[in-house]
Amino acid sequence: MVQRSIRIAVALSLCACALLVVTGPVYAIASGRLCITSPERLENRYEGSLHTDPSAVISDRSSDADSDGIADNDDVLAAALAYIQARPHYKSVYYPSGYPDDEHGVCTDVVAIACREAGYDLQALVAADVARRPEAYAIEIPDPAIDFRRTPNLRVFFDAHAQRLTSDARNISEWRGGDIVLYEGHIGIVSDRRNERGVPYLIHHSGPLQLRYEEDKLQSYGHIVGHYRLDPTCLALLSQGADSHDSAT
Repeated sequence: MVQRSIRIAVALSLCACALLVVTGPVYAIASGRLCITSPERLENRYEGSLHTDPSAVISDRSSDADSDGIADNDDVLAAALAYIQARPHYKSVYYPSGYPDDEHGVCTDVVAIACREAGYDLQALVAADVARRPEAYAIEIPDPAIDFRRTPNLRVFFDAHAQRLTSDARNISEWRGGDIVLYEGHIGIVSDRRNERGVPYLIHHSGPLQLRYEEDKLQSYGHIVGHYRLDPTCLALLSQGADSHDSAT
């Protein structure tokens, strides 16, 4: 009887240890304490040519909001790639200052930080647009610290202030690295690399179990509700907001 009790106790202890071994890492990943997402890039597999309108390419290349000599799309793409190299842990956290100041982030942070490095401060821009067009946003109490990190708000903003492009990923010549793609409840950056069919990869952050930040999921992630390219004319919102404030005071 004593030996049987000992065997049962040992078996229970082993089960408890095994459970801890299994659930410990799972909890660490799910809670954002451990990151398993790789920043390693996918290989470009497209060998065809893209038939693009030369005038459109010239126009895009001349758009340089931060005047650093690098086109906005190239700036956005480079910043997005730099951001994922830091391997942010997926976790939704409220930051009083707005932008994440630690190693955590969500899908909107990939886009917001990439745009900021190109000269587009989405926190300030969205806040200015919310103040100017409150009826367009379903926001009861505006909060500049979080409003720009919510996909419904970004959809309203980009629909009004960015170039709206095709949502059909099969029109491969209409997609460029550094473009922004929006799904229901998700957002990401279009990669400069493509699969065998010429469809660009997606640079995004969808959850703690994501294996790579760059994935061949532009078409398969979900229904595309928006495809955008930054337009520097939106920066006028900031001066309009300042003018309104000066008039009020």
